[in-house]
Amino acid sequence: MMRVVDFEGWHALEAQDYLQSRQSPEAKWLSNGVCQAMEQHGIGQTAFADDHVLGFAGIIPIWPGRAMAYAYITEYARNNKFIFVHRSVQRFLDDCYIKRIEMAVQCDFEQGNRWARMLGFKLEAERMEHYQPDGEDCALYARVLK
Repeated sequence: MMRVVDFEGWHALEAQDYLQSRQSPEAKWLSNGVCQAMEQHGIGQTAFADDHVLGFAGIIPIWPGRAMAYAYITEYARNNKFIFVHRSVQRFLDDCYIKRIEMAVQCDFEQGNRWARMLGFKLEAERMEHYQPDGEDCALYARVLK
């Protein structure tokens, strides 16, 4: 059975070993402290299939009216399960009251860049050099309510 629940930090810790291959190097950044901060200061949801985390996504407020989005997908979210995750994230964003939501995606992560566009984000900066802790470049997307 697939379901969506409010994000809790342990969901990210549980998913670390099962992140999709393109995101698995980022698992090292999901420390207990980071996961607690995501839970306490952000708004997020986790998709489950039975006892497996399919993915977790949410936003971290920067200031009123602006937030940064995050999304981590596990290897369990394949085929129709990813469709469930996508629709859940789309509903979350459609119901979101924040005027500007930004998302950074690794420049060479083709599926992540495509998904950002599918979710209604528009490319604002093609390359932000040395954006991530490991020095990887990212593209900046934004979804702005008018």
